[in-house]
Amino acid sequence: MPSLVVIGAGPRGTGLLERIAANAPGLLAGARLDLHLVDPFPPGGGRVWRHDQSPLLWMNSMAEDVTAFTDASVRTEGPVRPGPTLAQWAACVRDGTVPAPPDPATAGEVRALTGRSFAGRRVQSAYLRWTYEQAVAALPPGVTVHEHRRRALRLSGARDARQHVWLEGLAAPLPADLVVLALGHLPSAPDAGQSALARFAARHRLAYLPPEFTADSDLSALRPGEPVIVRGLGLAFVDLMVLLTEGRGGTYATGRDGEPVYRPSGREPVLYAGSRRGVPYRSKIGYSWEGERPPLPRFFGPAEAAALRDRPGPLDFRRDLWPLAGKELGFAHYHRLFTAHPERTRMPWPAFEERYASCASGSAELLALTAAAVPGPADRFDPAALDHPLAGRRFTGADALQRGLRAHIEADLARRHDPRHSPDLAVFLGLLSVYGQLAGLGDTGPWWHGFFSYLASGPPGPRLQQLLALSRAGVVRFLGADLTVTADAEHGVFRAHSASAPGVVTAARALVEARLPPPSVARSLDPLLRSLHPEAATTPAGLLAVSPEDGRILGPDGRPHPRRFALGPHTDARATAAFARPGTDAPAFRQNDATARAALSFLRTVAGRTPPERDGGSRGPGTAGHVVGAGAPSRRKGPPGPGPVDAPGAGARPGKR
Repeated sequence: MPSLVVIGAGPRGTGLLERIAANAPGLLAGARLDLHLVDPFPPGGGRVWRHDQSPLLWMNSMAEDVTAFTDASVRTEGPVRPGPTLAQWAACVRDGTVPAPPDPATAGEVRALTGRSFAGRRVQSAYLRWTYEQAVAALPPGVTVHEHRRRALRLSGARDARQHVWLEGLAAPLPADLVVLALGHLPSAPDAGQSALARFAARHRLAYLPPEFTADSDLSALRPGEPVIVRGLGLAFVDLMVLLTEGRGGTYATGRDGEPVYRPSGREPVLYAGSRRGVPYRSKIGYSWEGERPPLPRFFGPAEAAALRDRPGPLDFRRDLWPLAGKELGFAHYHRLFTAHPERTRMPWPAFEERYASCASGSAELLALTAAAVPGPADRFDPAALDHPLAGRRFTGADALQRGLRAHIEADLARRHDPRHSPDLAVFLGLLSVYGQLAGLGDTGPWWHGFFSYLASGPPGPRLQQLLALSRAGVVRFLGADLTVTADAEHGVFRAHSASAPGVVTAARALVEARLPPPSVARSLDPLLRSLHPEAATTPAGLLAVSPEDGRILGPDGRPHPRRFALGPHTDARATAAFARPGTDAPAFRQNDATARAALSFLRTVAGRTPPERDGGSRGPGTAGHVVGAGAPSRRKGPPGPGPVDAPGAGARPGKR
C-alpha cells in the first residue's frame, strides 16, 4: 500500500491534510493509502498552538479574520471546500451545532467570542483541533491515518526508492513513498554573538535568554524588582510582558480617565526594552472596511512575478522587488485616500492615477506629485518614515524618552482606530497582495518579513493600552532605537544604550532576546531538519530551497527531489506567519493544494491506478478515514483490520483519548 508521511501536525500539516482530503477522491482513483502524521504534540495546534500554555496569551488577529478553510478567492486547481472562520466556529459552538471544547474554561471563552474579539491561544488550539478532525472525517474510504506522537530524527533513502523516516524511540523506521515536512517554527542554536553572550552570562552568573518561543521560556531567573534588558519590541516582547506582569499576579483597573491602570504584585522585574526601531509593532486596526476596495494587484501581480522568476541569477530585494512592492503599497494607500477622503486631496483621482503610474517608485517625480496632490504630510505614504519612526529624534534624558515613546504609542492607537485614516487599512490589504506575489519568488530576505510584521501583524490595541499602563507604573522602561547591548566584563553586567537618548546607559544582570530565532537549516535544533543540510540546497539566509510549483525540496544540483516536499517558514517559499484572512487568496492555501495534488498524483502512480478522466475531485464532504495513534480512537471506514499503534501512550482502549 502506498505510504505518505507528513512530519508536523500543527496548522500547516493540518492545512495540508485538508487539501489531501479535498483532492483525494479525484486524484487517488480509489487507491488505498497509509497516511502517517508525525508530531510529539497533538495534531491541529501542534507545538506553538497547543492547549498547554498560559491562558493569558492571545492571538493577534480578530476572530473574524482567521480561517483554516479555502473560499472562493483561493486560486487552486483542487476543489474549494469552505468552512467556518474562527468566529463562525465559535457561533456554531454557542448554538450547539459543533461540540464545545472539553476544557470548561476554554469552552467558556469560545462561547463569549465575537467576530471582533482577540481569542486566547487555547481557543485557537481548539479550533485547529476541530479543523483537523473535520479533515480526517473528509478522507475517502481506504485512506488510513496513523498518529505518531514522536519526533522524527532523520530521513534516509535513495532518490528513486522508498524513503525511511526514523522516529525517536523506535528501532525500525516508517517506510514512505513520499515525505512532506510541515515543521513550523523550530528552535535554533544561537549564533556567534548570542553564544558569546551566553558564555559571558555563565561566567558572571547572569541570566541570558536567547531567541525562542516565549511560551517555552523559563522566566524564573528574572527576579522581582531587578532590571532586565529586553532586545525586541515585537510580538515575543508582548508575550514576555504579559507573562512577567499578569502572569506574576499583577492586575489592571480602570482609571479616572478610562485608561487602564496597572496594579503590581511586587513580583515583577523592571523591563528595559528597545529594538532597532525602538517602538512596538503598530496596533491592529480597530475598524472594518467600508466602500470601494483598491483594485489589487495593480503594479505587482502574477505577470510581474512571472517575469521576475524568469530573470537569470538571484533576485535582489531592494533592486528587483521593492520598486514593485513599494509602488503597489502606495497605490493602495492613494486609491483609498482619493476615493474615500477626496477633501484631503487637490487633484481628481483619474489624473493622479495616470501620473502615479508613470512615476518610478521612490523617484523625485513621485515625491513632487504626492506633495502637490496631497497637502497633508500625514496623508502621504512614506515607507521610510513608517519603518524608522524615531530616525533623527534625540531625547534629553531617560524620562523624556519615556514621555516621547508613550506619546508615539498613544498617537498610533488613535490613528489605527480612526476610520479617517483608512488608507492605513488599504496598505494592509496591499501588504497581503504583495506577500501573495512574493511567496513564489524564493527567499526575499529578513527586511521584508520584519516590515510586513511591523505594519500588518502587530498586537491588539488593548495590549498597547496595557503597555502604556505598565510604562506609567514604571514596570516597563523604553530604551529607544538602534539599541546596542554590550558585555561589561569589569563589572559583570550587561549594558544597553540607544541612539535615541545619548548618554543614557542601563546596566542589568539579565538580558532577554525577545524574538523568534530566524529559521535556519544549518542552525536548527531539530535533528531532522539539520540532517538535511548536506543533501539539500539552501539560500544565503539558510532556508531550504524548494520548487515554487509544488514544494519539492531542491538538491545541491538544483534538481527537485521526487519524494521529498517541504512547506513552512524553514523554506524559501514561506507564506505569511499569520493565519489566513478570509477572502484574500492566501498563499498558504495555494501552496498546500499544489503539494497535496503533486503528492496524490505520485502516490496514485505508485499504486498502479489509472488517472481519472476528471481529477478535480468532489466538492462535497468525503467519507471518514480512520485514526490510530497515541490513545486516539480506532475508527475505520476502509479495509478491515487493526492499524499500527506506535506512539507513546499506545494501548489505550479504543474510544479514549
